[in-house]
Amino acid sequence: MKPGRQNVILEIIAEKEIETQHQLMLALADRGIKSTQATLSRDIKDMRLVKQLGPSGKYRYVAQDRETDDSAHVKLRTIFMESVLSFDCAQNLLVLKTLPGLASAACSAIDSMHLENLVGSLAGDDTAFLAMKDAEAARNLYTEIKTIFDK
Repeated sequence: MKPGRQNVILEIIAEKEIETQHQLMLALADRGIKSTQATLSRDIKDMRLVKQLGPSGKYRYVAQDRETDDSAHVKLRTIFMESVLSFDCAQNLLVLKTLPGLASAACSAIDSMHLENLVGSLAGDDTAFLAMKDAEAARNLYTEIKTIFDK
């Protein structure tokens, strides 16, 4: 069921500008596939879907190519340099301030790196929270991000 649903999701986002998980859920229902928001959220993460500015000027889901670790690091650096305005560490959390609408891109870039000590990420419009396993892991990631900005 999962591979079939994910294939239909790819078809839908290729055909329509899907901006929200709710719109995606309705589009799946139109094709006879029932799904919950939690399932869609997992599918979006598994499939590495990202939001990208579409032709209409609205952000929509698109499929991202699978990348090697080297190209993921380059992409992370690019996304950070173009979207992250500031960042700070608060115990086991890293807080990223981004340009409006780009916090999801920053989180997606971080998530795609499959960092060992990253518990999860949460993105708003212009703020992202990265939850690390402990304060030391947060400080280490803070240092790594700082080196990206210092280059």
